[in-house]
Amino acid sequence: MGETRQRDAIDRILDEWAVQRPDLDVSALAVIGRLSRYAALVQARLDAVFAEHGLQSWEFDVLSALRRAGAPYELTPGELDRALLITSGTTTHRVQRLEARGFVTRRRDDDDRRIVRVRLTETGRAAHEATHDAHAANETRILAGLSPDERDALLGGLQALGRVLGDAAEGGA
Repeated sequence: MGETRQRDAIDRILDEWAVQRPDLDVSALAVIGRLSRYAALVQARLDAVFAEHGLQSWEFDVLSALRRAGAPYELTPGELDRALLITSGTTTHRVQRLEARGFVTRRRDDDDRRIVRVRLTETGRAAHEATHDAHAANETRILAGLSPDERDALLGGLQALGRVLGDAAEGGA
């Protein structure tokens, strides 16, 4: 016989709905509820490491997007929007806060003064570098309890869900 799976909070919720609304198919909650719950649990673990380094997760995300852009570690606000999957209003607010901390600068493009460029400062790069190794190790720890087969199965399932939801890389099909 197979392993007996430990019941969790979502199992309890499903049981309660089975009693209260036996006519309603809530089977998708077994997946969607866990995705939502586990995303919050993962985020809490990520946030703890960022806090140890004096950053919030959104700050690390912006610094990472600029760092990934390569030298001179610079993007336009629109490029940041796309890199971070956020709205322009959110990007403006975040850039202002990071600029106040000395992590980024804003400047007008030399060729087209209408374009603003956001650049990672040395201070911002140092903050990112000091955090990145700890963040990568933390992500590895979070997944350490999964076997390679479980990790591959989880990745495959998440990629399939992304496909169904229409998630594709920019410019992808």
